[in-house]
Order: sequence, then structure tokens, then C-alpha cells
Amino acid sequence: MTSQTTPAKPGQESGEPKTPGSGDGLQAGLKNRHLSMIAIGGVIGAGLFVGSGAGIAAAGPAILISYALVGLMVVFVMRMLGEMAAARPSSGSFSAYADQALGRWAGFSIGWLYWFFWVVVLAVEATAGATILEGWVPAVPQWAWALIVMVVLTATNLVSVGSYGEFEFWFAGIKVVAIGAFVLVGLLAVFGLLPGSDHPGSGLAHLTDSGGFFPEGPGAILTGILMVVFSFMGSEIVTLAAGESADPQRAVSKATNSVIWRIAVFYLGSIFVVLTLLPWNDPSITEEGSYVAALNSIGIPHAGQVMDVIVLTAVLSCLNSGLYTASRMAFSLGERGDAPRAFARVNKGGVPQTAILSSVVFGFVAVFFNYRWPDSVFQFLLNSSGAVALFVWLVICFTQLRMRGMILREQPEKLVVRMWLFPYLTWATIAMISFVLVYMLTDDAGREQVLLSLLVAALVVATALVRDALRRKARKAAGPAPESRR
Repeated sequence: MTSQTTPAKPGQESGEPKTPGSGDGLQAGLKNRHLSMIAIGGVIGAGLFVGSGAGIAAAGPAILISYALVGLMVVFVMRMLGEMAAARPSSGSFSAYADQALGRWAGFSIGWLYWFFWVVVLAVEATAGATILEGWVPAVPQWAWALIVMVVLTATNLVSVGSYGEFEFWFAGIKVVAIGAFVLVGLLAVFGLLPGSDHPGSGLAHLTDSGGFFPEGPGAILTGILMVVFSFMGSEIVTLAAGESADPQRAVSKATNSVIWRIAVFYLGSIFVVLTLLPWNDPSITEEGSYVAALNSIGIPHAGQVMDVIVLTAVLSCLNSGLYTASRMAFSLGERGDAPRAFARVNKGGVPQTAILSSVVFGFVAVFFNYRWPDSVFQFLLNSSGAVALFVWLVICFTQLRMRGMILREQPEKLVVRMWLFPYLTWATIAMISFVLVYMLTDDAGREQVLLSLLVAALVVATALVRDALRRKARKAAGPAPESRR
């Protein structure tokens, strides 16, 4: 296995993103249909299927406003990220952009925090998938199913980026078709138009007939936001994947422009159907799960088993994408000298093999912690990565504030995607994310996540600043160089 990375060209910083074919070693193995489905399916995680019932129970029909507000925040963040990614496609995405716009400490810090987030997600999703599979085949223990799932998806990622794209195409396709069918069939049942349905066709009455639209008060909207915000994590994956496509600018532009309808249909649409099929306080929503309860109310046979298949698909999709995302971030960090250089090496198939294996090893270790010390060590990992999604979104906002000017000065013709009402909406998004973080401190579960995530972030940032100081000291001791990074 040999390195196919190249040193920075004169005038080009080593952290500057490079497009496929410019010597970064990654190959343009993702087709347009792969990227389209990654863009559509990337925003649909298992959390939508599994966690939505708790949100409905906490806020009632007003949870729709919670989803809408978080969805709006994600639309703005994706627009900002799309602006940068269309102009400068990179496998490191926002980490590489933060490196250029805010400084090496920022790219290093957010890159490692994002990697940490996804390797913990690997353990969560592998365990969730193993639980479902053990229910189907109890002869195989849960730990063995987790191992099998991790090994299979690691193997597909090691073959080529095209094999990852193909698996994700079908995984995401099943999710998209399932939710689309659920919304269509559910709406027909809501208005009494579904033949043979057990549902009385109550129309929109359930949105207000059990205590009104705000049964728990308007403040429950904020509680709902805390419960749904993390189910949106993953929207940014397409900007990393675009770096391995033949036409990254087109792929990013298309994904950015479609994020509004994706959130509207898959999140707001499906939750709206649940809330109109059943009263929000129906106990089956939390006991069986919101989607299973909704399907049962229509009279769909074997609703639980059907939903298990869909949730398993969502879990495998998230696991597949998590491994891909963690490895590409590790690759980018290695390429910029912020991780071991071995992470930036690719095999003959253009796959960063060491980065993939290193990520999955940590994932395996986290799975072991989940089985051995679920309430201590693994809970710490879970909580200490819990607020990273919001940190990432904040960094994207601050990066875009500076990157806009850099792109206009250096490559104005590449500013094909623009953030609306810049810089006012960017600052408004920063305020929204900051508010959510501060509000989490008032919630018992949220407080622990924010504080532990801040602790981990502080340690990573401190490491980055110390490394920068040592590098500056070493350069000063070595005397003036022909070219310096900064």
C-alpha cells in the first residue's frame, strides 16, 4: 500500500481542498444516482423512526413546529455548507474549510470531534441493528450480530467508494420509498379515501381535539427541539461524498437545493400523518412506536415487522455512512498533517484503507464498552459526543462568514451556490444554534451532554493550540523558510 498523496503545490496550502484527479488519491467513484440518493437518504436516520414517539408525547401536535424550526436551521446550515463545497469540493468538507478560514486549530478540532461523533454512532447503530436481528434469529447472540454487521459493512467500504455508494443507494432507496408510501397511504386514510382501511378518516381533528395544538404549552416546543435536533445529523454527508464524484459542483448544488423538500416531506410530512391518524396522547405511540401505531390504526397487517425491516435498513444505512464519513474525515486530517500520515494513504482502489480500519477499530471498542459498561464508559462516550452536531453547525456558520470573502477574492466564478441574505441569515442561524445549546443547559439530560461535549471539545482545541505553538516554535528555530503555511 503506497501513498498517493502529493505535497502542496507552490502557492497552495497543504490544507487546501483538492478535487478528484488533483493528486489527493481518492477516485471519482460515486455516480450521480449514488449522490442523489445519499443526499435524500442522508437526512433520514433511525432516530426519525425510533425517537419521534417521545417527541410527540412531550409536545403534542406542537412537535411539528419543533421539527419545522430545526429543519429551517438545517436548511440554512446546508446552504452555507453548499456554498463552500460547490466552490471548493473536499473530502474534508467543513473541517478543511475551517482550516483555511479560521485557522489550523479550528480544522483540527472540528475534524477530530466529528470523527469521534461518528465512531460512537457506529457502536450505537451496530447495537441497534443487532437487537433487531437477534429478535429474528435468537440463536445468534447480539454481540455476534453486531460483529457480523460491522465486518460486512467494513468490507464493502474497503472494496471501493463505488461499493459504498451502491449499498447506500439501495439502503437509502428503501427508506425513501417506505416513508413516501407511508405519507401517501396515511393521508388517504386521514381523509377516509383508503379502501378497506380500519381508520374512520378523522381529517385534521386530531391536531386540536386532545387539549388543543399546544396541549403541553408553547414552551414544549423548545423541549421538542432538544428531542429532535439530533435526528437531523447526517445532512452534511453529501458534501464529503461529492469530493469523490465526477462533477462535485453539480452534485452539491443539487443536494443543497433539494434539502427543503426533503425535510418537508420526510420529516414534517410523516410526523403530520402520525398526528392526524392518532390523538397525540394515544399510549400506543410511545408503547409501539409512532409509525407502528399509525400503521396499526390503518389496519396494515404485521405493522411491527414491517417497521422492523425499515428501521434495520435505516440503521445499516447510518452505519454504512458513518463508517464512510469517519474514514474520509480521518483521511482529510491525515492529508493536512493533523492525523497520522498513514490515514492519507489509499490502496489501488482509491480507498483510504488505514483510515477505514482505524475508524472501525474504535467502533468495535465502543461496541465492547456498550456490552461491558453500558451505564458508565459507553454512556460517557455517548454524552461527550452528544452536542458535537451543534458544534459542527456553529463552525460551518463562522467559517462561511469568512470563506465568502475568500472565494470572492480568489475564485468568484465558483460562487454558484449562495447563502441567502448574507450575512444576516448566517448570524441568525448562529443565534438559533447558540440558543439551543444554552437551553440544553436547563434540561437535565441536555446539560450533561453539553458540559461533557464542551469538556471534550476544550481538550481537543487545547491540543490543537499546543500543536500550533510547537510548530511555530520549531519553524522559528529552523529559520525562515522559502514558503510557510500561514
